[in-house]
Parts: sequence; C-alpha cells; structure tokens
Amino acid sequence: MANVEAHITGTVWKIEVSVGDRVKEGDTVAVLESMKMEMPVEAEDEGTVKEILVEEGQAVSEGDALVVLE
Repeated sequence: MANVEAHITGTVWKIEVSVGDRVKEGDTVAVLESMKMEMPVEAEDEGTVKEILVEEGQAVSEGDALVVLE
C-alpha cells in the first residue's frame, strides 16, 4: 500500500478519484488550493484507490495522507 500525500499546506479543492479507481504514476488524484493557486497532487505509484482520507474543503498540512493506494 502507498499513501498519496499533500506536497503543500492548503485546502482540498477537488478530489479527482473514487474508491476502486485504478491510477497510474502521474495521475492527478486531488487538487489543493493554496494562496489562491490550484496545485494538482499526483500519484507517485500505480495502484487502486483503497480509501480517500480527506473531503473537499478540508484543510491539510504538507505531508498529510490524502489517498491510500493498494
């Protein structure tokens, strides 16, 4: 299993995946908003989305896990 983590502190603006979705390395799984800029969060590994740990509108810190892949 692998976690997709936030690379910046910000707010979850949009979740781009659902549980059960297959993702490849480089696929956008979520979009964070920080200082009025939208920053995509990409999967660093291939896998299937097992769990989504955040909701749209939720504040996150750099390093927080957003999505669990298996």
